[in-house]
Amino acid sequence: MKSATEVQAVLDTLGRQHPNADTELRYSNAFELLVATILSAQATDAGVNRVTPDLFLKYPDARALAAAPVEDIERLVHATGFYRQKARALAGMAAALVERHAGAVPRTMEALVKLPGVGRKTANVVLGHALGVPGLPVDRHVLRVSNRLGIAHSDDPERVEQQLTGALPPAWWTRASDTLILHGRRICKPVPLCDRCAANDACDDRRRSSRPAHAKVGGTAARRRSTATPARKAPASRRS
Repeated sequence: MKSATEVQAVLDTLGRQHPNADTELRYSNAFELLVATILSAQATDAGVNRVTPDLFLKYPDARALAAAPVEDIERLVHATGFYRQKARALAGMAAALVERHAGAVPRTMEALVKLPGVGRKTANVVLGHALGVPGLPVDRHVLRVSNRLGIAHSDDPERVEQQLTGALPPAWWTRASDTLILHGRRICKPVPLCDRCAANDACDDRRRSSRPAHAKVGGTAARRRSTATPARKAPASRRS
């Protein structure tokens, strides 16, 4: 595994390649981001962004959402998939906010992960993007990219989070996650576009597989490597 200095150098390189990396979920406050992140499980950010305007217009805060009929929430979030599980999670999360936190989104990991439907990834998204608290969300893209580059070595999201946060200053955490996610979506896909990667010279996976930087998309080596991509974690009905 790379040293902290090497990890920081890789993230610095990727940061220059993706200078505007940020969450693509649209929100105006911590409550809206919490809702949107729960909905993003097994769904695209673009798909979530299409349904949240109507949802937030009708239920703009935790008290309103907690009082909403679950059937109405299901109708509004139907297009994101797993809508019954997500509607129950949203209703339970909103009720817990009202009961435990007077409707406000708490500012600690410990309190956030006790809310229905909220796991470490969701909590880190909200902490880092909406609350100004360092957080490093680990999704399937962060898992895949960090393991390929050799800046983390595990298929367990919490372990990868520990490895990355141990190597990076807290001020880097949220931006590092955004950068790795964007790199995974655009470049380091299950079949990677190695010729477009600014960090290919530091990539452990390319070195192990002897895949050249100009490997063609869909090539034999790339197809072989794609089968080793870490599995997607819990479905939407579980904590995200």
